[in-house]
Amino acid sequence: MEQQKTGLLQAIKNKINAFLHDKELKEKLYVIIFESDTPKGKLFDVFLIGFIIMSVLVVILESVVTFSDHFRLALQILEYVFTGFFTFEYLVRIYCSPKPKKYIFSFFGIVDLLATLPLYLGGLFTGARYLLIIRTFRLIRVFRVFKLFNFLEEGNLLLVSLRLSSRKIFVFFFFVLILVTSIGTIMYMVEGTQPDTQFSNIPNCIYWAIVTMTTVGYGDITPVTPVGRFISACVMLIGYTIIAVPTGIVSATMIKEHKRRSELRCPHCFRAGHEDDAGYCRFCGGKLDDTK
Repeated sequence: MEQQKTGLLQAIKNKINAFLHDKELKEKLYVIIFESDTPKGKLFDVFLIGFIIMSVLVVILESVVTFSDHFRLALQILEYVFTGFFTFEYLVRIYCSPKPKKYIFSFFGIVDLLATLPLYLGGLFTGARYLLIIRTFRLIRVFRVFKLFNFLEEGNLLLVSLRLSSRKIFVFFFFVLILVTSIGTIMYMVEGTQPDTQFSNIPNCIYWAIVTMTTVGYGDITPVTPVGRFISACVMLIGYTIIAVPTGIVSATMIKEHKRRSELRCPHCFRAGHEDDAGYCRFCGGKLDDTK
C-alpha cells in the first residue's frame, strides 16, 4: 500500500515536471497569447478585450448605488468570473513566457498582476474600518483598460511614437523649465518691489509663468505694473507657440513609424501593415521570417 502511494506521488510529480518543461506546449501558448498578429492570437485578443471591457463596466456599475443594490449578487458573481479568468491568463503568460521575470516586472505584467489582486485582498481584510481600504484596492481593476493599448494597432503606434519621441520631448520640456524659471525671475525683479505684491518670491513667480504660458490663466496672481503686463502678454503669445511643439514632435514620429511599418510585407500574401517585431502575417498567418 505504501509503495502504491509512493508510486502514485512519483507519477504525479513526473507529470507536473513534464508539464512545466513542455516546450512544444509553451511555444503554442506563446503564439496564441503574445503573438497578436496570428489568427488564433487575434481570436484570443478579441475575447480578452471583451473581458477587459466587461470588467471595467462592472466597476462602473458598482459605483452606482441604485444599480449595485439591486444587482449586488450578479455583480459579485461576474467579478469572481473575471478575477478567475485574469488570474488564469496571468499564470499562463508566466508559464509560456521565454523570460518570465522580464514579463512579471514589465509594465503590462504589473498591470496584469494588479488586475487580479483586489478580490484576493478583499478576503484578507475584515471589519468595517477596512471597507474603505478594500474599496480603494478594488478601484485598481480600472487599470485593466490600459491593456487595450497593447492590442489596438493605433494605440500601440501611439505608445511606440511617444517612446521614440521621449528624448526630444524631454529636451523640449527642459528648455521650457529653464524658460519659465528665467521669466519668473524677471517678473520677481519687476513686480517684487510693489507693495502688497503677489509676486513675493521666485517660486510664486515661476508658478505664475507656468500658468500663463500654458494659457490656463487662473487669475490668482496678476501683474500690476505696465512692464509686468507687457511681459505677461509676451508670455501668453509664447505659450501658444510652445504648446504646439510636442504635438508636432509626436505627430512627425507617428507618420515616420507608420510609413516604416507599412513597408513590412508578407512573403506569402504580399500585404503590408505589420508590426516591426511581428513574427506572423496579420492577414494570412504566414511567417514573416523571410522579410527580416
